[in-house]
Amino acid sequence: MAYSVADREYMSRALELAAQGRFTTTPNPSVGCVLVVDDKIVGEGFTRPVGGNHAEIEALNGAFLKASDIKGATAYVTLEPCSHTGKTGPCVQALIDAGISRAVIACEDPNPNVAGAGIQLLEAAGIEVACGLYEDQARELNKGFIKRHEQGLPWVVVKIAASLDGRTAMASGQSQWITTPASRKDVQRLRAANCAIITGIGTQLMDDPSLTVRITHEDVGVEDSLRQPLRVVVDSKLQMSPEARMFAQPGDTLIATIDGLEQREKAPALEASGAAVVFLPARDGHVDLYELLLELARRECNSVMVEAGAGLAGGFVAEGLLDELVCYWAPKLFGSDARPMFELPIQTIDAHLALAVKDMRQIGEDIRITLRPDKDY
Repeated sequence: MAYSVADREYMSRALELAAQGRFTTTPNPSVGCVLVVDDKIVGEGFTRPVGGNHAEIEALNGAFLKASDIKGATAYVTLEPCSHTGKTGPCVQALIDAGISRAVIACEDPNPNVAGAGIQLLEAAGIEVACGLYEDQARELNKGFIKRHEQGLPWVVVKIAASLDGRTAMASGQSQWITTPASRKDVQRLRAANCAIITGIGTQLMDDPSLTVRITHEDVGVEDSLRQPLRVVVDSKLQMSPEARMFAQPGDTLIATIDGLEQREKAPALEASGAAVVFLPARDGHVDLYELLLELARRECNSVMVEAGAGLAGGFVAEGLLDELVCYWAPKLFGSDARPMFELPIQTIDAHLALAVKDMRQIGEDIRITLRPDKDY
């Protein structure tokens, strides 16, 4: 379908609005909506945190507040309007009732409660529908939401801070601090953008981390308050202490362990400290990471970030669970005795994992590289 220059401008604006929700809308998608009458924007909005208005309602309310006549309007929406009732009513019906005559949609909603039904309702009401404008950008913005609904798994980001020679800790396990304060602040943005932060018991015992988001919505340039991601500790033997620092932090903590008598006996003390404990199948004596991701998807986590040592990080890579790797490289050399980025036994050069660079930029004195598995390699 041919789209006009104006169509592209208004959808670009809708995508800008959708990005306002990238830290706050989960488990819902980040959506933007622009209402246009006679080549003039009369209302616009983006999806608010859970329980709040969706983008279409925000845009309609903005138009109503300005007493704008939106009969015959074109609605530019970055994701197919919902057709079901959840914590809010169906947006597609609100658009129909408002009298729009055309809807330009970036991509269909993979949620089985929608999945084309919103488009069908619009067309049944006599509204012209065009779908696919800037679809790739819209899917990228909601890659976690889309993967969860299409594959039943969250989007998995592995974050690594390393020296120039690829070392993440000294032989003793000491790892604070490899990178500069600028990079550590940037990591806070990554945490805020994910639904859960996963670490291993080794990191927890060594560093006793809080795993909290320590920036505000103003730091990331959005209107709504940031939430604390779910903290997840992979702890096969349930070694974590009920006195761990993260239990005193805002937000929730989930401990993933395997089902055994010792673990069942230790779990009540951790639960009394405020943790939730989930018992998962074992794989080679460790928590099955695929099963962990399935569990997090059931808990409506769209995207998760792994901040862990070489063993757990390497496990996600070795099992083919990696979607994105974010590396912060510090201009330092730690030497050959220091610990590697991954425990990842690869015996031949042909067995390597090919990665494609998606972004590279300087953060303070460090370099941040974002990579994804190269599907075309």
